[in-house]
Amino acid sequence: MNQITNTIAFVKTELANAEGGHDWFHIERVWKLAKTIASQEHANTLVVELGALLHDIADSKFNNGDEEIGPRKALEFLNTQDVNHADKTHVIQIIENISFKGGKEQSNIDTIEFKVCQDADRMDAIGAIGIARAFNYGGFKN
Repeated sequence: MNQITNTIAFVKTELANAEGGHDWFHIERVWKLAKTIASQEHANTLVVELGALLHDIADSKFNNGDEEIGPRKALEFLNTQDVNHADKTHVIQIIENISFKGGKEQSNIDTIEFKVCQDADRMDAIGAIGIARAFNYGGFKN
């Protein structure tokens, strides 16, 4: 899976100076959990892995609320990889809809791959790690 190796390298580079709650270690936890869930749910593992790895590539919280920057940056990267059009489109839809946003907005996607990525991301927001991430983000935003 050269696409996954390339994506990991890309994400590590892009998030090298990221805030501690949205850094490579968050992405890695979400990615590993998403792979585990996907194996039980018989999901498209390439889409799940790419979605989990790229879901916070340019989070709007750190880009003046720009909701388009993350999907745009992810698509630019995916266009350099050997990923078919349908899978690229699916990954971008995951990125566009995964954000929690207070739980008030309905997502525009209802696929098992989206649900796997969203569940993995939300699981990283609960418990001790979630509390630490919340304090880290709060400190970052003063």
